[in-house]
Amino acid sequence: MMKRKWIILIFVITAAVACGLRLLQGTSSARLPDRYGQPGEPSRLLEAALAYTDTHPKYKSVYYASGYPDDGYGTCVDVVGIALRDCGYDLQQRVDDDIHAHPDRYDIDVPDRNIDFRRVRNLRVYFAANAEVLTTDVHDIDAWQAGDIVIFTDHIGMISDRRSRTGIPYVIHHANPLQLRYEEDILEKYSDITLHCRVKLEE
Repeated sequence: MMKRKWIILIFVITAAVACGLRLLQGTSSARLPDRYGQPGEPSRLLEAALAYTDTHPKYKSVYYASGYPDDGYGTCVDVVGIALRDCGYDLQQRVDDDIHAHPDRYDIDVPDRNIDFRRVRNLRVYFAANAEVLTTDVHDIDAWQAGDIVIFTDHIGMISDRRSRTGIPYVIHHANPLQLRYEEDILEKYSDITLHCRVKLEE
């Protein structure tokens, strides 16, 4: 009986901690100061990405006839795509235009504008040709700014203004249904960074 009570107590405490972490996901109240912040106004992309993760999207890969998710679900690509869209940069249209203008760059048999911009491999090709390509050396900390985009082999995220104690930036991302926080210290832990870039927004 005593053993069962301990198991129940541990379960309740674990659930409470997990719930608390969920409430802190992506919120500005849980943010740390960025010792390597850039002068001027905070990145519009950063603010848009945090606004999106503040809605606590659930992880699920679904096809949408409208392109962008509209039902509270999403994946890693939607953190970047929706943040860009909310800053006036229609990634869906731009990727579709680039695929039709440069089909040799993409390994696509039949283009589909509703999903092509939500595939990491296509975004790697698109951003490599249409954004400012930067270093992938995570220890060149001054080269990483909030709002930058980082692409891994099968994953994508946005650079945060939060930093680790050594200055490595956090990544705003959405990797799986069990992820407790949308903003995590993962950049140095991933060894498969394939692209680091910066998108120029229109004024």
